[in-house]
Amino acid sequence: MSRTLHLNAFLMGVGHHEAAWRHPRTDPRRVADVRHFVELARIAERGTLDSVFLADGLAVGPAVRHNIQAVFEPLTLLSALAVATEHIGLIGTVSTTYNEPFNLARKFASLDHLSGGRAGWNIVTSAQAREAWNFNLDDHPAHAERYRRAAEFVDVAVKLWDSWEDDALLLDTAAGIFADTDRVHEIGHHGERFQVRGPLNTPRPPQGRPLLVQAGSSADGVAFAARYAEAVFTAQQTLADGQRFYAALKQATAAAGRDPDLVKVLPGIAPVIGGTEAEARALADELEALIVPEHALAQLSGMTGVDLTGLPLDGPLPELPDVATVQAHQSRYQLVVELARREELTIRQLLGRLGGGRGHRVVAGTPEQIADQIALWFAEGAADGFNVMPPLLPSGLADFVDHVVPLLRARGLFRHEYTGRTLREHYGLPRPASTYAGRELVTA
Repeated sequence: MSRTLHLNAFLMGVGHHEAAWRHPRTDPRRVADVRHFVELARIAERGTLDSVFLADGLAVGPAVRHNIQAVFEPLTLLSALAVATEHIGLIGTVSTTYNEPFNLARKFASLDHLSGGRAGWNIVTSAQAREAWNFNLDDHPAHAERYRRAAEFVDVAVKLWDSWEDDALLLDTAAGIFADTDRVHEIGHHGERFQVRGPLNTPRPPQGRPLLVQAGSSADGVAFAARYAEAVFTAQQTLADGQRFYAALKQATAAAGRDPDLVKVLPGIAPVIGGTEAEARALADELEALIVPEHALAQLSGMTGVDLTGLPLDGPLPELPDVATVQAHQSRYQLVVELARREELTIRQLLGRLGGGRGHRVVAGTPEQIADQIALWFAEGAADGFNVMPPLLPSGLADFVDHVVPLLRARGLFRHEYTGRTLREHYGLPRPASTYAGRELVTA
């Protein structure tokens, strides 16, 4: 069976470039307007994209003075998008470090019901110490501990989604029986970090379980993805790096006893599109000129975990700690450091490179050149699709849908219309059976 390209639209404010809100093609007031996000979701659905995705953080960023912050909690916004769209998948980010499995499982089950089976969970462990300060903690849990908690968290969530078997709802009005209690199960989870009795107080979601997405590319992140993820968002700067990550993840997935073809690898791509290459590069230059160095330096300090303020912008990065000692996003830290060293970038040049995608690959060119890059990575074993990160919204997403997607369709790489109803069907993934189906279990 031939492979099918997968495309996800990453929606962030009025654009992924950190200076997008200052550009004349955007209106920063729309960041708090649900109609803006409805428009974006409908543009993505017009292009038959698999899904839209919302990132999230649980603290005000270090440079709120100079950059727009996310306004809406993802699942709340995705619920609004669910009733404004019909086909496109709805992926939201929720942290396992600062939530509880029962609440999360219930919210995602609700979103899956509201949308008719289009919910996806981007599983993150959080990375910034300032998030801990909002949850009764003085410091962020260690990197490895966050992943251990995440593993048990997902195990509990899956048990809760499975706690109602598919045929548990009887709705027998004549007999007065709503549910078959033999098919509604207490999960009785007694683990190291969680004690959860269950069952969930929401029936099993239409997809069985939401699509499970993961975005970490560190050693812990790869091991976690190999065990749980069905789609992986990753940041890779070069084709060779993309191929290495793709092969490593697929190998780890197989070693974990899962089918590697059922895990979709989606690197981020920030397409700066112009009618000509010169137009695209001119737009990229316009955006870079609007970067506020103070903000960009704060962002870079957050990525590296090292305070870089006060260093000369036209000098190199200083010597930085070994990646194994970093408690923030280890994979992003390593990517940034390697990029700076490989291309011998000054701090100022590095800030410019990171402004368009925070470490994700920025490609400036014509629609044909963007399509060429997507097709190359797809054919050469570096991607199953892409997490599309337009620098400006809504114009950049509309340009991608109207000018790049038709080229991918013409090459036989992408769908002309939706053939499935659920997000799992868009990604070509099976609907999992309840782990309790067919078992003799204690009833609720």
